[in-house]
Amino acid sequence: MIMKKISSGKKDSVTVILGLDPGTATTGWGVISTHGDKNKYIAHGCIETPAKTELPLRLDSIAKQLTKLIRIYKPDLVSVEEIYFYSNTTTAISVAQARGVLLQIAAAHHLPVHSYTPLQVKQALTGYGNADKRQIQKMITIVLGMEAVPASDDAADALAIAVTCAHSFKLEGIK
Repeated sequence: MIMKKISSGKKDSVTVILGLDPGTATTGWGVISTHGDKNKYIAHGCIETPAKTELPLRLDSIAKQLTKLIRIYKPDLVSVEEIYFYSNTTTAISVAQARGVLLQIAAAHHLPVHSYTPLQVKQALTGYGNADKRQIQKMITIVLGMEAVPASDDAADALAIAVTCAHSFKLEGIK
């Protein structure tokens, strides 16, 4: 794995991670920085597309909005949630298409992409694979020193994916 780093003018460097929770209606995003053992919250939000819009136009909108986020926050890498569905294959296919757009835009900007399953995210943040959304959200606020849980579940999930990525690099000894 290769991590591009931002020079902080000090001996150590800061890595900016853009976490993404794919979806066609709502794609959550969260930006953090990691430096040594510290993770710092930068921003979060959602890319939203209107429900009655045709899928190709929704995917185009996601691509354009993600490109703007990359230009604004200049991440060093992107962390995207793997898709996992129990039964709704129609939803799974459209979400997979949105995920494909996220991966393509990251590749177009020469950003390394790291993927994590929901189970990996839960284990990284709580140590428990069956943790619920509230437990994950609580850990995000603690780990990132946030005053409140993000209003959007999708944005909270994106921050959790970014933190999982940061933790995985620390576990692997990448600084």
